Amino acid sequence: MGAILASAYLIGSIPIGAVVVRLSTGKNVLHEHSGRTGGTNVMRTAGAWAGLLTAIGDLLKGAAAVTLAQSLAPGQPWVHVSSGALAVLGHNHSIFLLERTQGRVRLRGGAGGATALGCGIALSPIVAWVVPVALLVLYRLGYASVTTLLAGALMTVVLAVEANAGEVPWAYVAYGVAAEVLVLLALIPNLDRLRRGEERLVGWRARSQRPRARAKPAPLSQPKA
Repeated sequence: MGAILASAYLIGSIPIGAVVVRLSTGKNVLHEHSGRTGGTNVMRTAGAWAGLLTAIGDLLKGAAAVTLAQSLAPGQPWVHVSSGALAVLGHNHSIFLLERTQGRVRLRGGAGGATALGCGIALSPIVAWVVPVALLVLYRLGYASVTTLLAGALMTVVLAVEANAGEVPWAYVAYGVAAEVLVLLALIPNLDRLRRGEERLVGWRARSQRPRARAKPAPLSQPKA
């Protein structure tokens, strides 16, 4: 079981966003904007397509971590749950992004939203319906942090409904709770900024808030001699 859990953490640790930004722009995403490796910061750094590619990759690595656990440990839901939580932990604190600063060691990463959803979809495919709902909320609200937390809460509700119907083990609900806690811990700085009214908008809300450039006045015509 230890090998399965270690593999889940390592899969989650793959810094897809950092790779996408490096290949597309040559920049280090850890030094840009929020310094995270998730889709939102990648979008701000390298554009919408890079952000979308990162989000899809992060979702798929979460699904891969749980699918691997399910195939190697069938009938052991707590192994599946632990693998999902470790994949999210790996995304948020990647062993591949170890950083030493003033004698301190820390592991960089993202907030874990897409990876958490990928794990949830592997546990119960119905969780996939959370994705379009989250995109709609993000479009209307414009705050990626709030949308991410809402998506995690919806995922947990879906898993609870499925467990109550006997479709999945109740242990899977524990995954939803654990993933939401990990995402919440990662997003504490964002929530602080949101409370102060300083959280950055994304999407059309961000564009609509940008001040429009004033039209330059036409030059005065010179009087004819």
